[in-house]
Amino acid sequence: MEFLNDQQHSFYDENGFLVLPAHLPAEIIEQAHVEIARLSEHANLISGSDDLIDVEDSHSPDAPRIRRIKRPDLQSDFFDKLMRSDLILGPARDLIGPNLRMHTTKLNMKKAEFGAPVQWHQDFAFYPHTNDDVLAIGIVFDDISLENGPLQVFPGSQKGPLLDHHYDGVFTGAVDLPGAGLNMKDAVSLTGPAGTITIHHARTLHGSALNRSPRDRQMLFYEMMAADAFPVMGGMTKFESIDQYDELMLCGEPTKQPRLKEIPIRIPQPQPAKAGSIYEIQSQSGKPGYVTYEEVKQAT
Repeated sequence: MEFLNDQQHSFYDENGFLVLPAHLPAEIIEQAHVEIARLSEHANLISGSDDLIDVEDSHSPDAPRIRRIKRPDLQSDFFDKLMRSDLILGPARDLIGPNLRMHTTKLNMKKAEFGAPVQWHQDFAFYPHTNDDVLAIGIVFDDISLENGPLQVFPGSQKGPLLDHHYDGVFTGAVDLPGAGLNMKDAVSLTGPAGTITIHHARTLHGSALNRSPRDRQMLFYEMMAADAFPVMGGMTKFESIDQYDELMLCGEPTKQPRLKEIPIRIPQPQPAKAGSIYEIQSQSGKPGYVTYEEVKQAT
């Protein structure tokens, strides 16, 4: 293996997640903050979400509130090169093999005192594939503690069922924990200093709370899979042609032979009336979850 030892590999297999504290050097984190500031300037020009940036409901150009920078790899050469570096791909190759394909990227901002929560979900519910060698690598650009909305996971949940993410017959991308027989006290918070990376399996149940602290919690996610994991029809993975799909290869060789694995799958259909980012999709769910900024504001 390139980066991980046997104990780390076994921990991931058993628990569905892994944390590598201070994995990235300080100079990368410093450059990332410069790039984030540059990309964030676009929020001053828009009154609502667009193809580049997803904003909070309380956003305005004069008081920008960004909740996500979309596809940072397409907006920044720095983030594209970081995604393709051995610092990121090395641990992924250790876990799911040498042939890796990108699924998507996103930079969740969680700005101080209002950063939006992401309700409990499994990534695989949005994009089921023929096998589940699918994961997300998260890069922590700010120190993360319990106070500023860390990623939280249910250990071992990747071995269980794919839970129901529907509400009133429509896919809304959120899980009702009590309805699934789960208790939030059993979740683990993934904390660490800037430069830490987290890795979670696509079937691992996870979410993150509202950032009520005075500190930002900016976290970039690179989602990828083994090259022989092909999207299941009805999922939310874009597949325009095999040539376009092969352009998403990060390392190794593509294939036209999907590997089939007996795993639980649900199709994320029918889609909700407003099918945009996960924030917009989850806003249409009536399932209980993390409190939102709007609910806090109403309560006070």
